[in-house]
Amino acid sequence: MIVDTFRHQGMRKRLVDDELVLQAIADVPRHLFMDNAFLEFAYQDKAFPIEAGQTISQPYTVAYQSQLLLLEKGMKVLEIGTGSGYQTSILYKIGAKVYSIERHKVLNNKAVTLLQELNYNVKLFYGDGFKGLPSFAPFDRILITCGARIVPPELVKQLVIGGILVLPLGPENEQVMTTVIKKDADSYEMMSFDKFKFVPMLENKAP
Repeated sequence: MIVDTFRHQGMRKRLVDDELVLQAIADVPRHLFMDNAFLEFAYQDKAFPIEAGQTISQPYTVAYQSQLLLLEKGMKVLEIGTGSGYQTSILYKIGAKVYSIERHKVLNNKAVTLLQELNYNVKLFYGDGFKGLPSFAPFDRILITCGARIVPPELVKQLVIGGILVLPLGPENEQVMTTVIKKDADSYEMMSFDKFKFVPMLENKAP
């Protein structure tokens, strides 16, 4: 049963300090994406564990990545790592047309069920994020929500010219948030931002 009280809504608003990307955080009931054991902490700015050894990112991180995408309503976005579906929902609330891939079946199934209950019109897939979704490409934006050691070449191919890929790039213990801007079919430009720590993106983990 979906329960979103005025108390929950008020707690979300305390996370918000601007009226752009973060407005979506005020609209999405984060507590619904978390294990019951953590419900009282859902509106703290912290990451929490979910199933399959994964995490739901802290709202600051979700907002940070979302802002780097420079989204406009109606843009087609590919998300790598659906996880709980929380970041997916933020992208949807911003106004994107969202396609999301998750390699853990249990997480994919839970996200499908919850986002349907919330009436969020997103497209969720169970598969290997390194491969992307070539049959649905190109995408205006791509967001990777796990730590990648390299910029996945197949994902860059699936960007439109001028499109942006945002990813935490680097070794498992610490990544640097990075944007990749596709300049033409054969080249891209990279910009580095702050340091973060994400669960690793595992290659060749097809279902």
